[in-house]
Amino acid sequence: MNIHFIGIGGIGLSALGRFLKHDGHFVSGSDMKSSPITQQLEQEGIKVITPHNASIIDNQDIVIYSAAVKQNNVEVIKALKNGIKTIPRKEALPIVLGDKKNYCVAGAHGKSTTTAILASILKSSTLIGAISKEFDSNFRYVDDLVAFEADESDGSFLLSNPYCAIVTNAEPEHMEYYNYDLKRFYHAYESFLKIAKIRVINAEDEFLSTLDIDAIKLHPSVDITEVSYTLKNGEPYTKFHLKDLGEFEVWGFGYHIAIDASLAILAALNELPLVEIKENIKNYKGIKKRFDIVHKSEQFVVIDDYAHHPTEVAATMKSVSLYSNLKNMEKIVVVWQPHKYSRTVSNLEEFKKCFNGCDALVILPVYSAGEEKVEIDFEKEFASYNPIFVDKVEAVDKEIHLIKDEKVVYKYSDGIVLGVGAGDITYQLRKK
Repeated sequence: MNIHFIGIGGIGLSALGRFLKHDGHFVSGSDMKSSPITQQLEQEGIKVITPHNASIIDNQDIVIYSAAVKQNNVEVIKALKNGIKTIPRKEALPIVLGDKKNYCVAGAHGKSTTTAILASILKSSTLIGAISKEFDSNFRYVDDLVAFEADESDGSFLLSNPYCAIVTNAEPEHMEYYNYDLKRFYHAYESFLKIAKIRVINAEDEFLSTLDIDAIKLHPSVDITEVSYTLKNGEPYTKFHLKDLGEFEVWGFGYHIAIDASLAILAALNELPLVEIKENIKNYKGIKKRFDIVHKSEQFVVIDDYAHHPTEVAATMKSVSLYSNLKNMEKIVVVWQPHKYSRTVSNLEEFKKCFNGCDALVILPVYSAGEEKVEIDFEKEFASYNPIFVDKVEAVDKEIHLIKDEKVVYKYSDGIVLGVGAGDITYQLRKK
């Protein structure tokens, strides 16, 4: 088929485009502007135009658009006018995954990491909403065995055709899609699990623990033991014992990493012998923007992390504390770019607690992701941290500069600087 993607520069849609190209389809795409992802897609043989232009719509069989694309997009309008099948991303999942053996990972937190670890273990085809450092992409095509990051934010995980459904947790998130109806939200997770042949769940999650369902259940407080942490060439590793399966070692720091890895291991046992799983998990090298060490020296480390929910930030803070202890670094500076006004407001009390342990808190302007501005008194709400408010940060040589009104107001060149957020902070932390 001839398939066109509107918004192909997104982390999720680009993976689908890559997968379908390797599946034998002709793929093209468009986006608002050029980016590292669109440039990489072009190098891979996918025609991409920027900005959006109706002229690229011609004789395609299907046009697929991202959640960010509105119905007044010029390409959507022309595709509909020409009678071309035009569908949102989630409705394209049956086309991509319909005839595959899919190991689908869902959950509010940890699904990208769990999917990437599982892909490393299975050596399978992969679709992730992040960049795996093992193969430097959000996509890998091997065969019809697929590790897939399933998205609950728009209900699309229900269309992912899971052979094995893995749920890391079911903490309420993206509630606007579910009309702030908890019953509807939890029902979606239960339905996702029930359509799979095999199920793997974190049985200590508040909701998942209530389900009367046939599943492989991980009880972290009982099943994960002897957790320890080490550095190898400055890189973080977590060791742990899982049930009666023996010891495992996985890239990353933190108890949450042990949980994510354990869920992946329990799922992979359906495909591979234990000895192979223990060997293959060594392939996992982390994913970009998750405890991503972007600068490292004896006296100064810069870490980029996608954490944008209080639960995620708190877990990352624990990992950074472990890392600082092993590196003998005393100072931890957190640079926080709040992501979405709605998320910040609805989780404000938890955000006020999750930065505990930092020596300084730097707060950037809210990354709105298209939302209308809401007034939040950050100075008052976060007064206990005595926060520093700046417009942006810049990575310059071996320093992080704080910028206010286009002037450098402070420089960090020692200790640990941790950047958290799902916006453009990831680019601010990297030297241009």
